[in-house]
Amino acid sequence: MIYLPKRIWYQYCTMVGADHLPTTKPARKLVKAQDTSRRTIKPNQKVTGLFPNQAVSVLTASILMTAVVGGIRQSQGLQWLGLLAYDQMIRLMPPKTADPRLLVVSIDEKDLQQQQKWPISDQVIAQLLEKLQAQRPKVIGLDIYRDLPQPPGSEALRQQLQAENVIVIAKGGNDQDSEVPPPPSVPGDRVGFSDLLVDQDNITRRNLLYVQVGESSKPTFSFALRLALKYLNHLPFQVTESALRIGDTQFPRLKADSGSYQLKDSGALGWQILIKYHSPRSVARIVTLREVLAGQVEADWIKDKVILIGYTAPSVKDVFATPYSAQETQNYLMPGVVIHAQMVSQILSSVLEQQPQMRYLPQWLEWILLWSGCLLGGWMTWSFHRPRYLLMVAVIALGGLWFIGFLSFTQSLWLPILPIMLGFIATATLISGQKAYYNLYHDSLTNLPNRRYFLKYLRQNSPREESKVSQLIAVLFLDLDRFKMVNEGLSNQAGDSLLINCAERLQLLLQDKMKLARVGGDEFAICVLGVENIQQVEYLVSQIQRQFQQAFTWDNQKIFTTASIGIAYQRTGKNFEANELLRAAHIAMYRAKDLGKDRHETFVETMKVQVQARWQMEMELRKALEQQEFELYYQPIIALKTGKIAGFEALIRWPSSVRGFISPAEFIPIAEETGLIIPLGAWVLKEACQQITQWHQEFPTQPPLTISVNLSGRQFSDPDLVMQIQKILEEIQVQRHSLKLEITETMMMDNVEDAIALLEKLKELGLKFSIDDFGTGYSNLSHLHRFPVDTLKIDQSFVRQMYGHQDSDKYKQIVKTVVMLGHNLGLDVVAEGVETEDQRQGLKDLGCEYAQGYLFCKPFSKETITELMLKNPGW
Repeated sequence: MIYLPKRIWYQYCTMVGADHLPTTKPARKLVKAQDTSRRTIKPNQKVTGLFPNQAVSVLTASILMTAVVGGIRQSQGLQWLGLLAYDQMIRLMPPKTADPRLLVVSIDEKDLQQQQKWPISDQVIAQLLEKLQAQRPKVIGLDIYRDLPQPPGSEALRQQLQAENVIVIAKGGNDQDSEVPPPPSVPGDRVGFSDLLVDQDNITRRNLLYVQVGESSKPTFSFALRLALKYLNHLPFQVTESALRIGDTQFPRLKADSGSYQLKDSGALGWQILIKYHSPRSVARIVTLREVLAGQVEADWIKDKVILIGYTAPSVKDVFATPYSAQETQNYLMPGVVIHAQMVSQILSSVLEQQPQMRYLPQWLEWILLWSGCLLGGWMTWSFHRPRYLLMVAVIALGGLWFIGFLSFTQSLWLPILPIMLGFIATATLISGQKAYYNLYHDSLTNLPNRRYFLKYLRQNSPREESKVSQLIAVLFLDLDRFKMVNEGLSNQAGDSLLINCAERLQLLLQDKMKLARVGGDEFAICVLGVENIQQVEYLVSQIQRQFQQAFTWDNQKIFTTASIGIAYQRTGKNFEANELLRAAHIAMYRAKDLGKDRHETFVETMKVQVQARWQMEMELRKALEQQEFELYYQPIIALKTGKIAGFEALIRWPSSVRGFISPAEFIPIAEETGLIIPLGAWVLKEACQQITQWHQEFPTQPPLTISVNLSGRQFSDPDLVMQIQKILEEIQVQRHSLKLEITETMMMDNVEDAIALLEKLKELGLKFSIDDFGTGYSNLSHLHRFPVDTLKIDQSFVRQMYGHQDSDKYKQIVKTVVMLGHNLGLDVVAEGVETEDQRQGLKDLGCEYAQGYLFCKPFSKETITELMLKNPGW
C-alpha cells in the first residue's frame, strides 16, 4: 500500500477544497495517481527550501568571531593594534599653528657650550627669570630640577623663585632614589610633578594631571596642570571621581577600559587623559636661552604668556618618543618641555575654546560595533560569489571603516576601529571557509547536494557491520531530455531556470529517507533508503514523470521537457559500493534514453556488460584508427541503359586484428557518438579519391567513373569540413566532378539555410551531391529545389517491395514518383538494393538511370574490383 506524505496530502486537500485535513494513513491512501498532478506549481518561482539558512550561518559566525576577537581584546592582546591606530591617526591629523599663549625658552646644545657648564648655574637661571619677569609674563614654568644648589647665584635664584607666577617641577617615584624634590624655598601650591607617562612601547601618549592617594592625603598636581590653573586663576577647580573640572570644562578620567587604550592596572593611577598632540614640533614659539639673555626677544612674545623653560639639548636626555617618532628620520624624540607645552596648550584650548577632550564609547556599545563589523564581513562574503568582486568590496568596506574611524578621531571620538576591522576579516575568513566547504559538497546553481555529497551520503547510510540489518537502497538517475535544445534555442539562462525549477519539483516529491542531488549538468539523482517494496520506487518514478509533463515557463515562454530515469538497487553490507550503485543507475538511464526517452529502466547486469563492450569497442576503434586497420570496399553503380559500370560507392570495412571482421552497424554509431567519425571520414574521403584517381588512369572512360562517399551528420556539422575537403582535393588532384558526396535528408532539414550555404561552398569546389535514402526522411519538398544536389538515391526499402509484396503496386508508384520528381528537378536517380531481374527491369522501364545491389555485385576490395574492371562486365 502506498501513502501520500503529509505535506503533499495537506496541499492536495487544500487544492480540492476539503473541509478538514485527515492525517491518518488510511485517509491518505492513494486512490488515483493523477490526483497529485493537479497541484499548481509556479514554474518561475525561485527554489525555496533548498538554500542553506544564510542568516543563521552569518549570524552564528559573527557572534563567534565577536566573542573571539572581543575576548582577545579584553585580555589586552589587541592593545598594540589600538595604539598603532592611535599613533597613525595622530600623524594624519593636520598640524595646528603655534599656540600664541605659550613661549618655550629652549636650552639647546649651543647654550650649553656657551655656558661651559652643566647643570647650568643658578646665576644663569636667575638672570633668565629676571629678564622674563621684566616683560610681565602671566606664568613661568621652570622645567629644570633645582633640588640642589648650583652655585654661583643660588641666593639670587631663590629670590626669583619667590615670585607668585613661577611654577617649578618635581619628580615623584616608587622609591627615594628616583624622587627629585622641588627647590626647598618654593611653596607646594607652586610645585607640579613631572606628568609624562611612558607606555610599554616607550611612547608618551598620556598625561597624569592629578593624584590623590586616599581622602586624607594631600593631592598633587602635574606641572602642566599647575601652569594652566595659574593662567586660569579666575576659574574654579574641582575634582570628582570620574573627571577634573576647570570652570565648566570637564576632563574625563582615562580608565582601564577606555577605548582601545586598556591601561594596565599599574598605569591607571590618578586622573589621566590622552595627549592630543598639537603638532610634531611647533606647539609654541621657541626661543633660546642666549637670545633671551641677549635681549633679542620681543616683549609681546612674553607679556601675559605662559613661559616654559627647559632643556632641548639631546645630550641632557630629557627627550621622549611620541606618536610622531615612527615617521621621523632624525630628531624623532621630543623634548620634555615641548611635551609639557603640548599639554598646557591642550588644557587651555579645552577651557577657553571648548576644544573637546578624547572621548570613548561605553563598553557595551563597543561590543555592538564589533559585532556589527563581524556581521558586515560575514554578510558581504556570503553575498558576493566572485572572489575578485568580494576582494574589491572588502577593500572598500575596510577603507570605509578606517575613514569613519579617522573622521570620528578628528572629532575627538576614539572608536575601536582596528578590532572592528579584525572582526570583519576574521568573520569573512570563517564564512569563506564555510562557503568553500559548502561548495565542495553542493551545486552552486540549485544549492542541491552534488555528486560528492551524494556518494558520501550513500556510504554513511550503508552500514557494513554484520550486526546491522541489511536494507535495500534504491538510486534513481534522472536526465532531462532535450535540455541541449533549451540552451541553444532559448539561452543558457533559460536552461538554468529550467534546472532550478526541476530541482524544486523534485524536492517537493521527496519523503523521509530520500535525498536529492544534482550530479551533472542536467542530471539529478535520488537516493531512497530502506526500500520495503519495488512499488514504492515505481510510484515515485511515476510522480516524477507526471510533474515533468507540466510545462515550465521562462520569459513568458513555455518549456516542455521530459526525463529519462534509470533505477538501480543494492543491499547494504560489507560489499556495498556507492560508486557502483550510482554508476548502475546511470547505465540504466542511458538505456532508457536509447529506448526512446521519457521512460524509466531498471538496471540489470546485461546493461553493464553492454556498456563495457561499447567502451571496449571505442578503445579498439581509436587504436584501429591510429594503426589504419580500416579498408574501403567498393560497390559498383550500374548504368541501366548500357549495363556498364558508371561508378562506385565507397563503403568502409573494419577487419579488426582482435575481433576479426566487424560490421559497420557496430562501430559507425560509436564513431558518431565519440566524434571519431570526423578523422575516420577524412581518411575514407582521402582513400576514395586516391583510388578513383588510379582507376581513371587505368580505365579511361567517357564519362569518367564516379566515386560516391557518404558524409555523416557529425561531419556535416563540423565547421572545418570545407577546409578539410579542400585540403584533400589539393593534395590528391582528383577529377572533382567525379567525386560525389552523399548526404541524408535529415542532415539537411535540421537547419535548411545553413545546409544550403554549406552545400554551395562545397559546390564551388566542383563536387557533386546525392541525397541518400531518399523517401525515408522528412524532406520538405518546397525546399528540395533549393538544394544544389545532382542525384536522388531511392532507398532499398522501396525497391525491394516493388515485386512479390502485397502492396507492390503502392511501392511501384512511390518509386515512379521519386524518379519523376528527380527528372523534373534535373537530377539523376540511383536505386539501391536491386536484387532481382524484375526490379532491374522495372526501374529501367520507369526511366531510372542507375542502380546498385547484389544483382550486379557485392561490395569488394579494390583488388577484386580492379580484376572485375579488367573483364569489362555488362549486365
